[in-house]
Amino acid sequence: MNTSPIAFLKGHGTENDFVIVPDPDNALDLPAPVVAGLCDRRAGIGGDGLLHVVRSAAHPEAKAMAGEAEWFMDYRNGDGSIAEMCGNGVRVFAGYLERAGLVEEGDLAVATRGGVKKVHIAKGGEITVSMGRALLPEAGVTVSVDGRSWPARNVNMGNPHAVAFVADLEHAGELRSVPPFSPAEVYPDGVNIEFVVDRGPAHVAMRVHERGAGETRSCGTGACAVAVAAARRDGADPAVTGTPATYTVDLPGGTLVITEYPDGEIEMTGPAVIVAEGVIDPSLLTA
Repeated sequence: MNTSPIAFLKGHGTENDFVIVPDPDNALDLPAPVVAGLCDRRAGIGGDGLLHVVRSAAHPEAKAMAGEAEWFMDYRNGDGSIAEMCGNGVRVFAGYLERAGLVEEGDLAVATRGGVKKVHIAKGGEITVSMGRALLPEAGVTVSVDGRSWPARNVNMGNPHAVAFVADLEHAGELRSVPPFSPAEVYPDGVNIEFVVDRGPAHVAMRVHERGAGETRSCGTGACAVAVAAARRDGADPAVTGTPATYTVDLPGGTLVITEYPDGEIEMTGPAVIVAEGVIDPSLLTA
């Protein structure tokens, strides 16, 4: 059993916060209960999720991507479950790599379960992530809260989203539990649900229930899904017009700028902040 203290950092992207565990050689066992304990805001470090920093070549799920990306973001939700991608997490992951001297400002690639993501670290801390292309499955759902119901657009950003446009963000309710949706079979593995209001031309605000985490202060893939859904609602499809569509998305924790290009590629720009670092008592990993 490892009895040495284990390094960690704490970071956030528009207040979507993460426990960061550097483990280049994939030597740590991080089962779901341990991750949930580390993310616990009272008994642990606290976070919406955990960023396990591993070299791609050392992780069985990322070995095939090692030729494209040296580093793999082994992302876990706050309840310990595994997730395909986390947009804010990728920015914080890249911010950590630069802070640790493992990469420099400029372009890099990060392996995720949602594929290899291209990242650009600019001077001043802003980080742009190439989030891939959105898939727009035909099947949607109806989301219901406190007697109100809305149709929700199905958008997949490497993880599933249901985007509902509402008159008031308060109509989303408490968002600690999963808002009911039907038909359930559209999202057999669960879904992130976004509630969206307009703030102005190409400017929206949102709240989100993240699968496995409850309401979070920000969700990067959710902001991308919202921007795509808003663009289609507004009649903008860059693949048809040949013109990029850029939306400003306000979240409780800050603002992200999302651009969809004619080739379908989506870029997300926003901050990444490392706020603390320390060591984990190894007994927490075996409790």
